[in-house]
Amino acid sequence: MVIKRREFLQVGSLATASVMLPKFLKAFEKPMMVPPGNKVVVVIQFSGGNDGLNTVIPVRNDIYYRERPKLGIEKDKSLLLTDEVGLNPALEAFKGLYDEGSLAIMNSVGYPNPDRSHFRSMDIWNTASDSNEFLTTGWIGRYLDAQCKGCDRPTQAMELDDVLGLALKGEQNKGLAFKDPRKLYNTSNGKFFKDITTDHHNTEENIDYLYKTMSETISSAEYIYQQSRVHPTGETYPDTGLGKDLKTIASLIYSDINTKVYYVSLGSFDTHVNQDSQQKRLFTELNDAVKAFSADLKKNGRFEDVLMMTFSEFGRRVAQNASGGTDHGTANNMFFISGGLKEKGVLNALPDLSDLNEGDLKHKVDFKNVYATVLNRWLGADDQLILGKKFEHLNFI
Repeated sequence: MVIKRREFLQVGSLATASVMLPKFLKAFEKPMMVPPGNKVVVVIQFSGGNDGLNTVIPVRNDIYYRERPKLGIEKDKSLLLTDEVGLNPALEAFKGLYDEGSLAIMNSVGYPNPDRSHFRSMDIWNTASDSNEFLTTGWIGRYLDAQCKGCDRPTQAMELDDVLGLALKGEQNKGLAFKDPRKLYNTSNGKFFKDITTDHHNTEENIDYLYKTMSETISSAEYIYQQSRVHPTGETYPDTGLGKDLKTIASLIYSDINTKVYYVSLGSFDTHVNQDSQQKRLFTELNDAVKAFSADLKKNGRFEDVLMMTFSEFGRRVAQNASGGTDHGTANNMFFISGGLKEKGVLNALPDLSDLNEGDLKHKVDFKNVYATVLNRWLGADDQLILGKKFEHLNFI
């Protein structure tokens, strides 16, 4: 059976997934053992621009309450970390992680000349570019390119999504995008896909490439699915999108796959209206999923080896708007969760609300310093090669 390119591209989800699959996954079909202490990063993207000021709350700042007379979260309702800092009341598990020394908070993270477009700012974060620079590869994708040139078992990265994001796309290697290992396996092993790969004859170069990619997808999907069943987590996770994603990640961490980076998204945090209820709903999902994931990692002795890291493309403006929400802003905070933190708690000063740039926060920490630190100190990679220049290493790991 010969299939034309247009027909191939219309077959649906597997075609989408297959072009995202890294060719090197076939190398993992041989049995392997992951060494103890294999460091893993789990990136949690807050899509839509999370409001950092109602996440990490400056409970003693009069400007905060003046600018947010209805939206500001009162001190007695927040989860107090210090006399000056509180957490959103939906993040009770994060308060517990803070109390035990497993949570770090970085304030005022951003980049020079910030862009308030969701798409452009997310591209900047995903590619680690300057605001006036346009790159086509992501920082994690370039890590994949750099960390194992020519070896037969390179580390991979996985995104729990139907489509691979820019952050995981490199020049030579790309991460793997899927929502459910079983679904990917069942789809790839359907009779239609088996038939077209078995009966294919050489036609034209582009179509041959697609057939080759699909053949590799079928093989790799089976491997990923089987490995996800080697040491499945027995813990109970919330029946939410993020809960299911983190449960899948836990099972893969306990398997013999040497994946170093997992990437998940939660959103939308674009809270122009009705912010309080929308952020509470999303933070409840985040809180419950991270609580289960952290407890699972601790029980299985992997909490010291896993670093969870949150980010959003930008924060929100300091002042509330007329619709019970906030509009696009600039700098924001980041959470770091691990049993292997070297610095814990609130790492730097809260944003200075008396020194704004046209109503927006000024960034104090370039996010590329965070990336450089994670790449170098957690993943053992050449951050300067990956990011294109030297950035300061921070001390939280």
